[in-house]
Amino acid sequence: MTTRPRILVTNDDGIYAEGLAALRDALAEVGAVTVVAPERPRSASGHAITLHKPLRIETVRIPWGGEGCAVNGTPSDCVVLGIFAIMGGRCDVVVSGINLGPNLGEDLTYSGTVSAAMEGAICGKPAIAVSVADYERPDYGPAARFTARLVARVLAEGLPRDTLLNVNVPNLPEAEILGVEITRQGKRRYEGRVERRQDPRGRDYYWLGGEIIEDIAGAGSDGDAIMQGKISITPLHLDLTSHAFAKTLKGWALR
Repeated sequence: MTTRPRILVTNDDGIYAEGLAALRDALAEVGAVTVVAPERPRSASGHAITLHKPLRIETVRIPWGGEGCAVNGTPSDCVVLGIFAIMGGRCDVVVSGINLGPNLGEDLTYSGTVSAAMEGAICGKPAIAVSVADYERPDYGPAARFTARLVARVLAEGLPRDTLLNVNVPNLPEAEILGVEITRQGKRRYEGRVERRQDPRGRDYYWLGGEIIEDIAGAGSDGDAIMQGKISITPLHLDLTSHAFAKTLKGWALR
């Protein structure tokens, strides 16, 4: 009897997110799915891990059906606990999402969704991050079904070590999606903004935010594919070294 692939599903929108449920249901056709996700939304948490407080796992009922493991930690925490504490290391692929809103350009450095997939790669597992490129009334169905097909292919072909896939899907009906493009990370930068307010007792508090000031979606970039109505798949590598500049830096002859 053939053992079904073991798939760990997580996200940064929290265990009750609709996108996670859609992903879980689609991947159930591919393998045995284990859901381990933050107990509350942890968007923009980056690659944070929890070192100074206990982590707890609670089995909860998901509103769209079934159960999952809720963790009082970050998306990256969920991956580590999922692989080693819950699945006993027997995990064949990690899939993070489906994120509400795109993860393009420099968004990757903030994204808990992408960071969870990075943690999967660090743990030696093939890993995929998936986002639907819209915040208003997203249809998770096309992204979920495409991800199921992609996961099946990754399970068959494998991924290079220390490599993960960042997938962004336009919020369009499947018939209107104009294909799949293998892309590079584009440029999407925000202007930092700190807004000071006062509470009823006159004490200052702050909201952090920002607006996009640079969105360069050149040919071949993730943003350009989304603007064209295509699915973007960007292969990412854990090695952050600037190899080109390293050659220049050696010429500085530092002592």
